[in-house]
Amino acid sequence: MPRTFWLETLGCPKNQVDSDKIRAHMAADGLSPAQDPAGADVVVVNTCAFVEEAREESVATILELHEQRTDDSQLVVTGCMAQRYGDELAEALPEADAVVEFGQPVSLRASRGGRELDISPADGVPGFDLLNLPRPAAQRPWAYVKAAEGCDKACGLCAIPSFRGPQVSRGIDSILEEVEQLQVREVVLVAQDLGAFGRDQNTGQRRIVELVSEVAVRVDWVRLLYLFPSELTDELIEVVASSPVPYFDLSLQHVSAPLVRAMRRPGNASSYLERIERIRELAPDAALRSNFIVGYPGETEADHDALLDFVQRARLDWCGFFSYSEEAGTHAAGLEPKVDGGLVAERLAEVRELQDRITADARDALVGTEVTVLVDEARRARSHREAPEIDGIISVPESLAVGEFHRVVVTSAAGPDLVADSVQQAGAKAAP
Repeated sequence: MPRTFWLETLGCPKNQVDSDKIRAHMAADGLSPAQDPAGADVVVVNTCAFVEEAREESVATILELHEQRTDDSQLVVTGCMAQRYGDELAEALPEADAVVEFGQPVSLRASRGGRELDISPADGVPGFDLLNLPRPAAQRPWAYVKAAEGCDKACGLCAIPSFRGPQVSRGIDSILEEVEQLQVREVVLVAQDLGAFGRDQNTGQRRIVELVSEVAVRVDWVRLLYLFPSELTDELIEVVASSPVPYFDLSLQHVSAPLVRAMRRPGNASSYLERIERIRELAPDAALRSNFIVGYPGETEADHDALLDFVQRARLDWCGFFSYSEEAGTHAAGLEPKVDGGLVAERLAEVRELQDRITADARDALVGTEVTVLVDEARRARSHREAPEIDGIISVPESLAVGEFHRVVVTSAAGPDLVADSVQQAGAKAAP
């Protein structure tokens, strides 16, 4: 009887790429996907450990899948949480049959009692390389492609380098081979510090412009997630701004200079606004996204007012706002004073309300315009302004072919989402 697996993925796009490669490895080992966790011989949970909320979700998912699986199946926990907490997690979660680090192949082998897990021991050198492992052709017209693993930045709030390690960039040839295997219309390049691609541990040269240019030869759309402002060179801005996808996902985190310094990051509101202005000079229809942390230790009312002012002036298309999560072992974990949780909630509500109005205004302004969309699935599409699984969507007629580009006219907006008709069904006032 064929052996089966169920793979549950949590966290960011980089985790989704890892899961694709785990899935390909298990398929090569003779396992096939199960219809549900109850029908799987192996249940794998690819966890996220970025912040406390993500860790809670990971543990809840592990326990939920344990309840659904059969008694003779195997439950394997991998991903960032397994890498970061290893033995501690295994001791705290006896429901898991194995907690394995990145790059440890998992399979089943025959035994007297039936089947048992076969996991190569971690010896410092992964048994297989998740970065360069082949993956199956995509099931959607777009796909994430990971360009590098780890991060060389030393941001005060982030623990990722402690368990993902320093940055290791892939070879461009390897990335291009994967792009061609995926057979998609859009590639979303992902890495912790994409702008620094090619320069690992201060060795080598940044090659992100070369990478984007090469990928653009092979697919229609190339999107980048995400970019540190300190790595956003004029050359990179020009390449992205002149492409069919002028979309900039900037990792800002905060704008008040004292707080940014406390985060051990460069920049301030003025320097960020200057880069945003340059982008809009080159591409007036560019879409911009960023994320911000609220409640970092020492955050004052003046810092919060600076963030509100920046959000109002920058008028980014998309923003995510998150409460600070203390991560053990980071510089920020030892900083004082902590910001009261109630005050953090009030500040989050205030800045989110402001951004929601800005986003809604930007979406309303698109009504009546003609745009190019890629149809991801029946009745659901995106233009260059919407990253998959992150931003809003565009509802389109069912008659538009999936996996193809179409010209549509936006007819209405509802918050972050739009509704559009094909150009034959409605008039247009512009064609960005």
